[in-house]
Amino acid sequence: IEYHLFFHRQEYIWIAVLLWMYRYDWSAAQLSYSVSEEANKGTVVGNIVKDLQINVQDLETRDLRIVSTYSKDYLDVNQRSGALIVNDRINREELCANLAKCSLEIQAVLKSPTHVQRIEVNVLDVNDNAPRFSENIHILNVSESSLRGERYFLPVAEDADIGGNAVKTYKLSTNEHFSLDVQSGEEQDVAAELVLQKPLDREKQPIIKLLLTALDGGKPPRTGTLSLLINIIDVNDNVPSFEKSLYKTSVQENSPAGTVVIKLNASDIDEGVNGKVIYSVIKQGTIDLSNIFYLHPETGEITVKGDLDFEKTPAYEIRVQAKDHGHSPRSSHTKLLIEVIDVNDNAPEITVTSLMSPVKEDAETGTIVALIGARDQDGGNNGVTHCQVLGSVPFKLISNYKNDYSLVVDGPLDREVITVHVSDVNDNAPRFMAPVINVYVKENSPTGSVLCSVKALDADLGDNAKLSYTLLNNNHRIIPITSAVNINSETGDIVTLQSFNFEELKTFHSNVTVNVFILDENDNSPTILAPYSEHGSVNSESIPYSAEAGYFVAKIRAVDADSGYNALLSYHLSEPKGNNLFRIGTSTGEVRTKRRMSDNDLKTHPVVVLVCDNGEPSLSATVSIDVVVVESTADIQTQFRHVPIKEDSFSDLNLYLLIAIVAVSVIFLLSLITLIAVRCHRTESSFSRYSAPMITTHPDGSWSYSKSTQQYDVCFSSDTLKSDVVVFPAPFPPVDAELISINGGDTFTRTQTLPNTEKVGFGFAKLLLS
Repeated sequence: IEYHLFFHRQEYIWIAVLLWMYRYDWSAAQLSYSVSEEANKGTVVGNIVKDLQINVQDLETRDLRIVSTYSKDYLDVNQRSGALIVNDRINREELCANLAKCSLEIQAVLKSPTHVQRIEVNVLDVNDNAPRFSENIHILNVSESSLRGERYFLPVAEDADIGGNAVKTYKLSTNEHFSLDVQSGEEQDVAAELVLQKPLDREKQPIIKLLLTALDGGKPPRTGTLSLLINIIDVNDNVPSFEKSLYKTSVQENSPAGTVVIKLNASDIDEGVNGKVIYSVIKQGTIDLSNIFYLHPETGEITVKGDLDFEKTPAYEIRVQAKDHGHSPRSSHTKLLIEVIDVNDNAPEITVTSLMSPVKEDAETGTIVALIGARDQDGGNNGVTHCQVLGSVPFKLISNYKNDYSLVVDGPLDREVITVHVSDVNDNAPRFMAPVINVYVKENSPTGSVLCSVKALDADLGDNAKLSYTLLNNNHRIIPITSAVNINSETGDIVTLQSFNFEELKTFHSNVTVNVFILDENDNSPTILAPYSEHGSVNSESIPYSAEAGYFVAKIRAVDADSGYNALLSYHLSEPKGNNLFRIGTSTGEVRTKRRMSDNDLKTHPVVVLVCDNGEPSLSATVSIDVVVVESTADIQTQFRHVPIKEDSFSDLNLYLLIAIVAVSVIFLLSLITLIAVRCHRTESSFSRYSAPMITTHPDGSWSYSKSTQQYDVCFSSDTLKSDVVVFPAPFPPVDAELISINGGDTFTRTQTLPNTEKVGFGFAKLLLS
């Protein structure tokens, strides 16, 4: 440190001496040398001793030194030879940016006697920099309608070198559309322009990629490149084109409205609005087919709009135009022939011309009674008719020509043969198609909803078979049936007269035909249980900084007033997004750490827990917890010991309180033992009246737990542990008994149970199934 201070002090002294000598104009004539930039350290620039005519042996005594004001000691003197040498890297572009001439101004100082010599060292440029463009990609937009000879300016490359080492020319990659015009002016003023040589066609080549290269004058030259991306701008120079000049298709008569006949397609290879095609029908004279067919203007799809009748019009001819959206739109057209296919939709018509009325009973065989003609308006095979006489009658048909026939006598006639008609009598009662109908309706359904439609049949005819429906009141113990539902006397539709609430009424039935079950609807949101409150209040938990992964933070508990799957809750972390520090059990609600703490983690972590039920749609509730990271577990405990405890002496009042507590505890213990004894005695005596707890399975994968007249549903969530079971009150009617087995060990019986009209809450239970 003392050495460096001494060195700097000496340097300041020399600078002061120089200034003092300049003041009295003691400097000698200036020496000038030249050196190339980037010269190696030790390179000789000039011989100061020789140029100043100083004896080499006097260098030690005269202490020859080089003094400069630059931040680096670029030059130094060899104390043995007296030569001026390069001491540090010289970068011309760093010293003299954007200057044509670059030089170093230094002084050579001698003692005994004192002499100061000014020296100018010209720094010569070397080609150590390549041309460089300010961007990597240059984009040009050129219209495909541009004329030959049009010019486009190009970016200029920059080179930190000067003179012959600066940018001298440009080159363009080989292509058939553009050439390059290089313009040279003053030094370092070289520009280039892109010249169009051949017309462009966007439909053949929408983008042209070229490479512009800048070369400097060095030997060898250095280069820099620029990618040119030329976008060819579209003009509306193409006409929409159909695939065919004539389309043929067919459609059946009586086809309903909306039936697709054909989809025309006209393509325009232009871009954007110039290539967007609109379809329209060209009207021909007074014929308007817009009431028969509909042409979609954007898709070209033709559909049936009106009535098609082969007998009226067997074919249609339509001319369709396709026009683009260009500024000067261009269009083309095509012809469409639609053949209407005949459908056998007309019945034959029979005409009878009587030649003998009445027919004599003694008419001879072969006597012509009448002439019969059969006509069918359908065409082809659908219009060909065949006539015959049905039954065993003394007549036959003889074909005269095509659809003309003669009815002739074919046997003896008997006038006494007559036809007897049997009239209907109301001797059949109506009969329902099903004796019992189960109907499931969601709670909160709107009034007037149709629950079901009952149907009955009557084997009679006419007025004897006409039915009317009425609803019988069964005097339900909660509500009369006629105040809850009504029935349409003509259609048999049963509609609601009120909105049902599953929590108040789960089922009612009609003694006649219909049982109505009220289904639970997801109309209750989950409720967060203590000690935490719902979103909007601040809840806080603390964890130590040394907590391992899986450290227990908090347990969120919630309930839902609904039933079944509407009350199946799941827990999720909703905030912050992408949290990688905490996780929560979707079924348990336990918040735990996912990893150990790090120094980058915050000291306070806001966590928002979302509790969702399994209803449709799902309802949810949120709770916010601020998790505070403390240094150790001792800090957590001190949070609960901050209230000072005042120690009082044991007084007589405390003694009386202690005696009272002991007495109450003894009475409670005796009462509990008595209650248990009575309960056990009743259980043994009434074993036949109460069935054992039963577990019931359902087709949807849930279980039911039944005891006495109470029934519960047991549901597993997708990620629930083997010992975690969720229990709900059963919303469905009971099922028949059947034998099931769980894990091959214990056997349980599915039993028929009565519906529980009392609302039962639910919670989480731990069951061990062996």
